Amino acid sequence: MTKTDSKITDKLDKEIVSFFRQSHLDDKYSSSIENLTYSNFLSNRLLIIYIIKQGVPYSLFNLIQLTTPFTDNDWANILDISTKSLQRYKQTSKQFKSIQSEKIIEMAEVTNIGLDVFGDIDKFKLWLDTPNYSLGNLKPFDLLKDSYGKEMVISELTRINFGILS
Repeated sequence: MTKTDSKITDKLDKEIVSFFRQSHLDDKYSSSIENLTYSNFLSNRLLIIYIIKQGVPYSLFNLIQLTTPFTDNDWANILDISTKSLQRYKQTSKQFKSIQSEKIIEMAEVTNIGLDVFGDIDKFKLWLDTPNYSLGNLKPFDLLKDSYGKEMVISELTRINFGILS
């Protein structure tokens, strides 16, 4: 991991803690929030559901965006909004709707797994943009727009990680 990557990870950790502090999550979670990291957040389904319902703030999306191999155009496509709308979110610093928040978190999960498998964002991006036989000769990126496709991509990444070729 480069220094830039660790700086972004540190900022993500702080942003996640800040979000949950400001949201006044009930007391049963308050002690675990202080030590919460971005990585731990991505493995906690209850916290993921909570942030999706509340809406991902642009500040968190911006940091997540920096960790993914996706361009602004890719994100607009994934979120099913125009690039102008994406820019308006940036200008107004508003929270995304829950349907868009879910996509943001899903792409964070896919990226997290992809980086775990490939160890490098460029190798992961190349894999996403290359037609894959086990995915019907489609590019994995083309499947990420819906949850069924995302699950297929994650399953393929898991098979690659365990050395199972299909």
